[in-house]
Amino acid sequence: MNIQIEQKTLAKADAPDLKIVPRRHITRWIGAGLVLVFLGWLIMSFARAQLDWPTVREFLTVPALIQGIGIAIVLTVVAMVIGLVLGVITAVMRLSKNPVTSGVAWLYIWVFRGTPVYLQLLMWFNLALIFPTVGIPGIFQGRMIDVLSPFVAASIALGLNQGAYTSEVVRSGILSVDEGQMEAAHAVGMTRLQAMRRIVLPQAMRVIIPPVGNEVIGMLKTTSLASAIGVSEILDQAQGIYYVNNRIMELLIVCAIWYLGAVSLLSIGQYYLERAFAKGSSSRQIPLTPIQRVSKIFGTYRKATP
Repeated sequence: MNIQIEQKTLAKADAPDLKIVPRRHITRWIGAGLVLVFLGWLIMSFARAQLDWPTVREFLTVPALIQGIGIAIVLTVVAMVIGLVLGVITAVMRLSKNPVTSGVAWLYIWVFRGTPVYLQLLMWFNLALIFPTVGIPGIFQGRMIDVLSPFVAASIALGLNQGAYTSEVVRSGILSVDEGQMEAAHAVGMTRLQAMRRIVLPQAMRVIIPPVGNEVIGMLKTTSLASAIGVSEILDQAQGIYYVNNRIMELLIVCAIWYLGAVSLLSIGQYYLERAFAKGSSSRQIPLTPIQRVSKIFGTYRKATP
């Protein structure tokens, strides 16, 4: 034993100090340089263009545009709530063993995924041509054109369209949960709906949240189509302004800034929501926060392994 210890000690003493040389990623630096050159060219092009930047700063705080982005956000929330509710219901219907229930759910998805959103908006806005009145005869009746305002029509059209896409996301999340979970729930006396609400859906949320978060961001941008039926969102307001002052690019840049700001806030919310649901997963590492990522980049160091 003493001889082995002496041999290990001599080996360590004779071994030279190892110097760790990090791998040189030349292609990465070349790629980064090309990207920086392109960004520099893009910035210089905008700087040299005949744009009135004071106009951009001026219209960033115009009440009409602020109200427009507010309408776009509210429309996004309403449409997504409708879409999420319909998506969960339709996904459960698709997984039902009842052929009528699953068939109706499939038909709904087929229709609303197979037609453009723009077409659906126009059809809902002109629904009064088919149903002039709405209500219960003898109790309440009103004109469809008064009930179905542009905002209501846009909310219904976007919500129904979103529900068709969300249902497939929810269905994939439900199928990602092991079937044994449902069987165990039935073994303790739970009904199918109770097991779905208490056991399956909470576990499926890890799969559902990322694509649904992307759908929310996409819905915010899709609300710009609602201007076709008279919803005064930010892009519609900007068009009304630049038709008068002819500052087209300036107003479009203002809209882009507001959209980027709203999308950034939604992305932050999505990130922390994903992080919260990832805490219950034993097989996945909880994603780092932006501050932790920066600390990891600038605070790491390399050392030799013993």
